[in-house]
Amino acid sequence: MFSNPPFRDRTQAGLQLAEAIERQMTRHPPKHGDRPIVYALPRGGLPVAEPVARRLNCPLEVIVAKKITHPDNPELALGAVTAEGYVLWSPKGRPTDFELQQALLHHAHGKALDLLAQLAPDGSQMSQENALAIIIDDGIATGLTMAVAVKSLRSKNPSEIWIGVPVAPLDLRKTLEKSCDRLIVLKSPRIFYSVSRFYQDFPQVDTETAIAKLQRQSQWR
Repeated sequence: MFSNPPFRDRTQAGLQLAEAIERQMTRHPPKHGDRPIVYALPRGGLPVAEPVARRLNCPLEVIVAKKITHPDNPELALGAVTAEGYVLWSPKGRPTDFELQQALLHHAHGKALDLLAQLAPDGSQMSQENALAIIIDDGIATGLTMAVAVKSLRSKNPSEIWIGVPVAPLDLRKTLEKSCDRLIVLKSPRIFYSVSRFYQDFPQVDTETAIAKLQRQSQWR
């Protein structure tokens, strides 16, 4: 990690991001006063998204997307899939072997379904139609999971989709801006190795912690 990372932890990054998103909402009010809904990419996105939803006094939901990876190189993202079955393949990573492709997709989709069942067993209780959907994660590395999350939400007809993250590579900004209606990124470094490098404290977020953050929204709603 850097000797002095810009963010102490995900919660502190979320507080900064909440301020930045609120400023954008003041400058660019949602169309027709459309209500905002914050969507976290779990599990790491939930500690960032919670302060945003709290500040905006709006619902906090999850949209589960998992990377499709090769068993020989689990760090290499070949694509991404949501629990609902929306799929996006990397232009450079899609396996040419159809059976392998389907096996990897099935494995990733199963993981997404399992996580959704743990975090939101009853599914979303909110209608996304004509809402301002704000998708939050703790950072973007390849952009595949965020892109497939946007693809999934587009099908629900929100009025706008905003992306908010503490950090994303500079060379992804144009692509991200094209995929959404508004992009809010606190740090856009030219040299980027991993999201964790930008946090002093970056532990794994366990399922119990993620569930607790979703349940806490009763405090502000």
